[in-house]
Amino acid sequence: MVVLNGVDLDALAYIIKVPYNGTGPNGGDSLTEDLNIWYESGDVAWMITSTALVLLMIPGVGFFYSGLARRKSALSLIWLSVMATAVTTFQWFFWGYSLTFSHTASAYIGDLSNFGFKNVLAQPSVGSSKIPDLLFAVYQGMFAAITVALATGAVAERGRMLPCVIFMFIWSTIIYDPIACWTWNPAGWSNKMGGLDFAGGTPVHIASGTAALAYSMMLGKRRGHGTHELNYRPHNVTHIVIGTVFLWVGWFGFNAGSALSANMRAVMAAVVTNLAACVGGVTWCVLDYRLEGKWSTVGFCSGVVAGLVAITPGSGFVPAWAAVIYGILGAGFANYATKLKFLLRIDDALDIFAVHAVGGFIGNLCTGFFAADYIAHLDGYTQIQGGWVNHHWVQLAYQLADSVCGGCYSFVGTCIICFLLNLIPGLQLRTTENAEILGIDDAEIGEFAYDYVEITRELLNDIEGESNSRYSGDGTTSFDPREKNSIPLMDSRMYAGQQSQSPIP
Repeated sequence: MVVLNGVDLDALAYIIKVPYNGTGPNGGDSLTEDLNIWYESGDVAWMITSTALVLLMIPGVGFFYSGLARRKSALSLIWLSVMATAVTTFQWFFWGYSLTFSHTASAYIGDLSNFGFKNVLAQPSVGSSKIPDLLFAVYQGMFAAITVALATGAVAERGRMLPCVIFMFIWSTIIYDPIACWTWNPAGWSNKMGGLDFAGGTPVHIASGTAALAYSMMLGKRRGHGTHELNYRPHNVTHIVIGTVFLWVGWFGFNAGSALSANMRAVMAAVVTNLAACVGGVTWCVLDYRLEGKWSTVGFCSGVVAGLVAITPGSGFVPAWAAVIYGILGAGFANYATKLKFLLRIDDALDIFAVHAVGGFIGNLCTGFFAADYIAHLDGYTQIQGGWVNHHWVQLAYQLADSVCGGCYSFVGTCIICFLLNLIPGLQLRTTENAEILGIDDAEIGEFAYDYVEITRELLNDIEGESNSRYSGDGTTSFDPREKNSIPLMDSRMYAGQQSQSPIP
């Protein structure tokens, strides 16, 4: 008997963890044995929390994108983000998880042995023996969902909703699942080669960024591109800040959760994640101040996201001091990469390629330099040869190969998917010119992000009816502001496509 402070420890009702005994694909029979004995409750609790934190990031993406766009298409970008969660979660359950993380996967893609979450329960996951398959599946499902949400921001202001929803299911199956498999599944070719990607530099950021570039190219430029009509500022900076906060908080689950247990490696991942975000925000803000002499809030938020993107692949491999370099290089290169869309003549409306693809690429290369064996081993079992800090020079080549393959595969594959969708009647990617003038919110959803947009539409309809009833026949209308029922003509630029910076009362 063991007694501590008068308490018999042997009499307490707690579960003693024991090594997994290899009993069946489900980890055992829950009716006859306690399947919790294979896992630490703290690890399970942390991973459930991390899953919720990654889910929080998805509406963060929607708010961030919404704030950057014009108000007449603001709601559609939030809608796309939350719809991406629903569509991708079903796809992940249906066959996505099996195609990515089945225990019998090939070097490029998994099989359908876990179709419909078949035999996904208490067996140790392929990601880590610290957590069961079921928990790993729901956690990784959030990664798939946010990747799709990031990519579909390319639809901004001129894309139709239905083709995009179908694109979500197809893209996650054909593009995301294979890249995630070869990166994170122990059977994947990049994983076997020695590529280091802790939380999604290639599967999440490079894949989504290059996909957004391809989708934007296939959609074509927005109406008025290159003219004063599109010379507008983000319509709601508050939305951008809210989205950034959601992303920043959620990224702790994104990166620190990728340790797949509650340990010192997760703590270090949290430290470098926050530090890179802060340095990235300051860097972008200073770069913008150098050009405009203003301390841009949008610039700071963009830098925070760029720093978070850059540190993602290395967050479980690098020491704290390296996060400063990640933040500076990630935000710096992403800032200058926003000019690439003009060189490429592609209307990437939200700069998804610059922030995510370029930021992810820089993060992958930095991991080749700064990955340290002692940081990876903070979880007590992971062993790597490290990067240049460990004199493992070839690691940079591994990172480069993984990045280029993932980016090219996503870009070319997305182009093919978009091309084929465009050939199907009723699934053309782009909306009509009239719908683009009205705004995607009105044309595709019929609802608005702001009440006064709806009020403006009603007033404009009333004005149009009043104008038609008083048409004099000589090309003029006869409004008399002294009449009791006369409605003053409002500035309709916001509704007709011209951005107005101040809300209409």
